[in-house]
Amino acid sequence: MIRKYLKLMRKDISLIQFIIEGYEGMATVTTIDPHAAIIQVSIIPDFILEMGDIINDLKNKYKMEEVADYQTK
Repeated sequence: MIRKYLKLMRKDISLIQFIIEGYEGMATVTTIDPHAAIIQVSIIPDFILEMGDIINDLKNKYKMEEVADYQTK
């Protein structure tokens, strides 16, 4: 699994999760920190390019940014 961490608006967490997981079998979403609104997207390696395109498209529509080197506790 390839993991990406994204910071977004708290109100958008469930919507983004619903959209990403709608692409069944490509990725899963876990809320890492609900207060800071950080999610983890676990991507199946075969779909890294497609999911990258989806995430980039979502970045254009919703306020979200990648968090480099996020460390879970």
